[in-house]
Amino acid sequence: MDKRRIVQILSASFTNGYIIGFLKGKIYTGNLKKICVPGLNCYSCPGALGSCPIGSLQAVIGSMMHKFSFYILGFITTIGILFGRLICGWVCPFGLIQDLLNKIPSPKIRIVKGDKFLKYLKYVILIMFVILLPMVLADELGMSDPYFCKYICPVGTLEGGIPLVLMNEPLKSTIGLLYTWKVTLLVITIILSILIYRPFCRYVCPLGAMYSIFNPISFYKFKIDKDKCTECGLCTKKCKINIEVYKKPNSPECIRCGECKNACPQKAIKSGIIK
Repeated sequence: MDKRRIVQILSASFTNGYIIGFLKGKIYTGNLKKICVPGLNCYSCPGALGSCPIGSLQAVIGSMMHKFSFYILGFITTIGILFGRLICGWVCPFGLIQDLLNKIPSPKIRIVKGDKFLKYLKYVILIMFVILLPMVLADELGMSDPYFCKYICPVGTLEGGIPLVLMNEPLKSTIGLLYTWKVTLLVITIILSILIYRPFCRYVCPLGAMYSIFNPISFYKFKIDKDKCTECGLCTKKCKINIEVYKKPNSPECIRCGECKNACPQKAIKSGIIK
């Protein structure tokens, strides 16, 4: 098992380490829930010890008491400036799930038609479903739905919705059209993840969209040693997201998995806190 996979497993285990929640089918509501975790991880997961930054951001925007949170945006900005999308590649639990699903033997779609347009969809989702809709569509009490979590996010369905329904008999009677819709989205995401490397991260995730903005300027970055690089293209062939690493090592789409670095025969790709 490689180092990245070990870090992913440890991160997922720590983030969802409330074992009692899984045993009793209850959500942890202690003080740790006041703290955001770096990756996308559902608040309603029985094992979740912290809060999802996207869910928290929506809750604040859609609340009659608050319209802006310096803490949440400050947290996301700090993580982004320090690490960029390294969080996506090494820490996010749903990133690990997609990685494992993609290992299932099947025909793989390496080149996604419309990729150059689809990669901007996550920014549209961020602006529309995470920010604008909760801000604009408030009820008479000044409260708004968490639109991304409620209508789109498959992470909440997998980590929260399904386990809670299975472990709580009264919840089964509440299953309706919305639950069916969310399960359908989850199934589609699972199938696509088997065929395509990290489709949710690449095209849907609003947290990935926020971190991607910081990739070119984050402290942790990739750097190409021009004296060693022969532009052989092996880094691009190894990259499952088809980034031309030797041309754009800090692309907003890069999740810092390090596969390109390991594949470079000239050892021309460096990574870390680089000036």
